[in-house]
Amino acid sequence: MRGFDTSEFAARTERAQNKMQASGLSALVLTTEPEVRYFTGYLTRFWESPTRPWFLIVPASGKPIAVIPSIGAALMAETWLDDIRTWAAPDLADDGISLLADTLREVTLDDAKIGLPDGHETHVRMPLADLRRLQQTVGQRDLCGDDGIVRALRMVKSSAEIAKIETACAIAGRAFQRVPEIAKEGVALDAVFREFQMLCLDEGADWVPYLAGGAEQGGYTDVISPASDTLLQQGDVLMLDTGLVWDGYFSDYDRNWSIGSASQQVKSAYSALIEASDSAFEIARPGATAAGLFQAMNSVLSRHDADTGAGRLGHGLGMSLTEWPSLIPTDHTVLEPGMVLTLEPGIAVGGKILVHEENIVITEEEPRFLSPRAGMELPEI
Repeated sequence: MRGFDTSEFAARTERAQNKMQASGLSALVLTTEPEVRYFTGYLTRFWESPTRPWFLIVPASGKPIAVIPSIGAALMAETWLDDIRTWAAPDLADDGISLLADTLREVTLDDAKIGLPDGHETHVRMPLADLRRLQQTVGQRDLCGDDGIVRALRMVKSSAEIAKIETACAIAGRAFQRVPEIAKEGVALDAVFREFQMLCLDEGADWVPYLAGGAEQGGYTDVISPASDTLLQQGDVLMLDTGLVWDGYFSDYDRNWSIGSASQQVKSAYSALIEASDSAFEIARPGATAAGLFQAMNSVLSRHDADTGAGRLGHGLGMSLTEWPSLIPTDHTVLEPGMVLTLEPGIAVGGKILVHEENIVITEEEPRFLSPRAGMELPEI
C-alpha cells in the first residue's frame, strides 16, 4: 500500500511530543525533506530545487503546522495537516521567516525552548542569515538542539515503514537478477549503469537517486566514482550498488559479478565478505550495539589484513539512503526491534577492494534479511 494511514502520522507526532515534554521543548522546527515528510507524508521531488525553504512546526500538542511556499499548498492539503500557512516564495526580503516567527510566537510562551535537529547527520535548511534573523525575531525563546528526538524516532521503523523498505529491496533484487542481460564482455561500464537504472524502473522503482559501483581486473579501486566508458573484459569484477526509492523509502545494497572466471584470490576474498556480513547478522539482536556489529565483521576481515579505510561497515536505512546509526567502533547505539540496517563489509585484495552489502531488520528475536540474501560464491557472467 502506498502512503500511510493518518494513524501512522498521529502516532509519530504523539511519540515526538512525549519526548519533547521530557526534554522541556515547547516545539520542534523541522526544515529538511525527510523530517517534514516523516510527520506529514508530504512526498515531492520539488526539494531538488534549493530556491525555497520549507518549515514544519511540531507544537507541544496537536497536529504539526506547515509554514511553506504557496506553490506547495495544494499537495500539503492532501496530507493529514489542517494548519497550512504560506507565503509567495522566493521572497528576497523575507522568505518565510516572519511567518515562521509569528507562528512560533503563537504556539509557544515567551521563554520557550524550540528544538532543531543539531546532531550528526542533520542540517538546518535555510540561509544562515535567516536563521539568525529567526532567533532575533522570536524574542526570548531559545532556539536549541532537539535532544536527539527526531533521530531516535526515525531510527525505529514501524511495520508499515519496514514493508516499504522491503518492497524497495525486492525491486532491486529483481533488477540485480537481470544484470546478465545488460553486462558482458565488451559492454561499456557507463552503458551498464544507464541500463541498470532502466531495469530498476522497469521492475517498479519510482526513481533511482543513487547508483555507484565499478569494474576492474580483480576488484575495483573505489566505489563512488562515476562510471567510465571502459569496456568490460575477462577477469573484471563488476559491482553495482543501488539506492532506489519506492514510495519514499530506500533500498541500499550491492551485488558483485565476475566477468568470466575469477581468480582464487578474488573468490576467497568474496567468501570472506559473505562470512563477515553473516557474522554481524548472527548477533544483530535487541541489546547488541552498532559497535558490536562492526567488531563482528572486522574480526573476520582482520584475519585477511584487509582494511579498506572505508570508515564504517554499515549504517541505518529508511527515508534517507544513509541514516543513524553508523557501524563504527565508537557508535554504541543499542539495537532495537524495528531498526533497519545495512551490513557493508569491505575487503582489500591485490591492491583493489571488494565490497558487499545486505539490508536487514532487527526484530524481537532473530533478525531478518530484507535484501535477497547473496550466496557464498561470486556469480560469473
